[in-house]
Amino acid sequence: MTSPVRALWDAPAAVPAPPRRVWRDWVLVGVIPALAVVEASVRTDVPWRWLWAIVLAALAPTLLWRRARPFTMLAIAFAVGTTVGLATAGDPQLFTTAYFLILLYAVFRWGSGRAMIAGGAIVVIGMLLTFVATPPEVADVIGGVAVAVTTATLGLAVRWRRRARTRELEQVRLLEREQLARDLHDTVAHHVSAIAIQAQAGTAVAATDPGATLRVLHAIEAEATRTLREMRAMVGVLRTPDDALAPTPGLAEIRSLERVDAASPAVVVTLDGDLDTVPQAVAAAVFRIAQEAVTNARRHARGATRIEVGVKVDAGGVRLEVRDDGGGAASTPSFGYGITGMRERAALLGGTCDAGPAPGGGWVVAATLPRAGWTA
Repeated sequence: MTSPVRALWDAPAAVPAPPRRVWRDWVLVGVIPALAVVEASVRTDVPWRWLWAIVLAALAPTLLWRRARPFTMLAIAFAVGTTVGLATAGDPQLFTTAYFLILLYAVFRWGSGRAMIAGGAIVVIGMLLTFVATPPEVADVIGGVAVAVTTATLGLAVRWRRRARTRELEQVRLLEREQLARDLHDTVAHHVSAIAIQAQAGTAVAATDPGATLRVLHAIEAEATRTLREMRAMVGVLRTPDDALAPTPGLAEIRSLERVDAASPAVVVTLDGDLDTVPQAVAAAVFRIAQEAVTNARRHARGATRIEVGVKVDAGGVRLEVRDDGGGAASTPSFGYGITGMRERAALLGGTCDAGPAPGGGWVVAATLPRAGWTA
C-alpha cells in the first residue's frame, strides 16, 4: 500500500466516541417505514413497489446501530438492497431509499479507516452490479456517484472539524493546567517558605526566649491562614464559572509582600507610576513574578538582610526589579519551576524576565512588560 492509503487504513475510529443512541434515531426508525408504505401506495408506476417498501421498512432498524457498528449496518443494507435489485432486475425507485445515505455518512463520520475503505468498496460494487443489471443513463450514473461522494465527503469534513475542535480544547486545557500550576507554585511556595523560616527561627529561640516563640507561632498562624485563603480562592475558580471569584491580585497587592522581622530578610516595596493604567491580567502577572522572586530570595540568599522590590509604570510599560543583598546566588536555576514560571508569565504578555547575580553583589530578578505586549 502507498503511504496515504496505509495511513487511512490504520486510522482509528472517531474520537470522542459517538453516542450509542439518541432520540432522533427512534424517530427515524418510526418515520421511515411509514414513508415507505405511503410512497408505495401513491407511486403506482414503480415496479415491485410493495416489495421495496417491505425491504426498506425491514432495514430501517440498522439506523439504531449506525454509530456503534457503521460498517456492519452499511454492509447489511447494501447487500440486501443489491440482492433484491438483482432479483427484480431493477433498481429501487422509491425515494425512501435515500436513507441509505445516512448509513454511508455514518461510516465516514464514525468508522475506522478500514471501515471507510471497505464501506466505499461496498457502495461502488453495489452501484456497479445495479448498473450492470439495468444499464442506466449517463446522467443517472453521474448523479449517483456525485451524491455518494458528497455524502462521504460531508462525513469526513464533520469528522475532521470535530477532531480539530477536540485538539483545540485539549490545548486550552493544557494551557489552563500550566496557568494553575504556576499559580499554585507561586502561592504555596511563597507562604510555605515563610512558614518554614518562621519555624526555624522559633526553634532557635525556643529555649531562651519564650515570648519570641509565641510571636513566631502567631506569624506562622497568619501565613497558614493566608495560604488557605488563597488556595480556597483557586479552588472556587475551578468549581464555578463566575469570573468574579478569580484570584487576580493587582500591583497594589505587591505591598503585602513587605515584611520586617528578625527571623528573615526585610522586604521593602516601592511602587512608582500610575498603577491604575495597568490591565488586571498584567498586574496579576507582575504580582506573581514579584512573589516568586521574593520567595526565592528568602529561601536561597545566604546572609541576606534586605530584599528590595521596585515596580515602575510609565508610558513604555511595567518594569519590575527584585534585588537582595545576600552572598551567592539567590536562586538556583537548575532546580524547581520558579524561574521557568516567571519567564513564561512575562513571555505570554510579550515581555522578558531575567535572573542572575547583581553587579554589586546579591541576586536580581528583572522583568519588563512593554505596553505593546498587552495592547496588541
